[in-house]
Amino acid sequence: MPKSLLLLLAGLLLSANSFAQLGGQHTFSFLNLSPSARVSALGGNLITVIDDDVNLAYANPALLNPAMHHQLAFNHNFHLGRIQNGYAAFGNHLPSINTTFHLGMQYVNYGGELEARNELGELEGNFKAAEYALALGAARRIDERIAIGANVKMITSQLDVFSSIGLSTDIAAIYADTANRLTATVVFRNMGTQITPYRDGNFEPLPFEIQVGISKRLKYLPFRFSIIYHNLQRWNIIYDDPNRERNPLFIGQDNDQSRLELIMDNLVRHFIFNGELLFGAKENFRLRVGYNHFLRKEMSVESFGSLAGFSFGAGVKVNRFRLDYGRAIYHIAGGLNHLSIQTNLSEFRK
Repeated sequence: MPKSLLLLLAGLLLSANSFAQLGGQHTFSFLNLSPSARVSALGGNLITVIDDDVNLAYANPALLNPAMHHQLAFNHNFHLGRIQNGYAAFGNHLPSINTTFHLGMQYVNYGGELEARNELGELEGNFKAAEYALALGAARRIDERIAIGANVKMITSQLDVFSSIGLSTDIAAIYADTANRLTATVVFRNMGTQITPYRDGNFEPLPFEIQVGISKRLKYLPFRFSIIYHNLQRWNIIYDDPNRERNPLFIGQDNDQSRLELIMDNLVRHFIFNGELLFGAKENFRLRVGYNHFLRKEMSVESFGSLAGFSFGAGVKVNRFRLDYGRAIYHIAGGLNHLSIQTNLSEFRK
């Protein structure tokens, strides 16, 4: 990895602020939903792998490459509470300018008709809520090992009578050492603003985040693992529960935990671990597993065991189509099921 990139990451770590509690602080949080079944199966994040999966460019535009030329993908996610979201994407490579582009649409529907009730709980009617993000991205390789990319996303949100429009961008760089089957990346996600807020003069921040990650494929085993560190711009991401007695050494946690335990707990919450087994000469069958420690700690229920934070899935290529399934477990109440289908339009011309 270039020395300048290491210095940048070190500076970001030193300047990271200490505010906790991520949820409820931003608008357009749906931008962070997993775009595909593969990503859902791998802990909800995959910013480190360079292959022909055009869905990956939604979170990391630097992953765009010529193998994504004419790739077409459709994804649909079945959430809890009848909430559903999906993503569709298409990739295109222009050899004349050595640049790969993608166009994608992320959408979320919050369960069809919702009940509108007043502060007394009295039913006053029904309403609908939905949000959309149109993404356009491009990437190009600047030398043998480094590529850079950027996304621009136009965002619209309609929540009953309230509506908002926003604009965001993602900027990323990736370093690929093909000889050692190693990649490393840094992504600045969701940099932008509301153009029109839900209420006049009340502008809310977008869910800006810095992520870094590495991926390594083993030499003698068809297995690739990835480690992603999220929220690099913020150190303390432990939820500050007002119902618990505060620890003077680390605001937001119980006194029965030592300072070292709290620091380690907070550190591990930043990591997402995942792995993918690739079977066959053309890797037509894949098994996946992921673990998101932050999700597990935030969604587990005390005194009840669960698999919250774990995810798994599989993918298979049949004829010209790649089919993927991902299952992410959020809570003892259940999880989500993600389905994807992808094909390359160029294969139909053969």
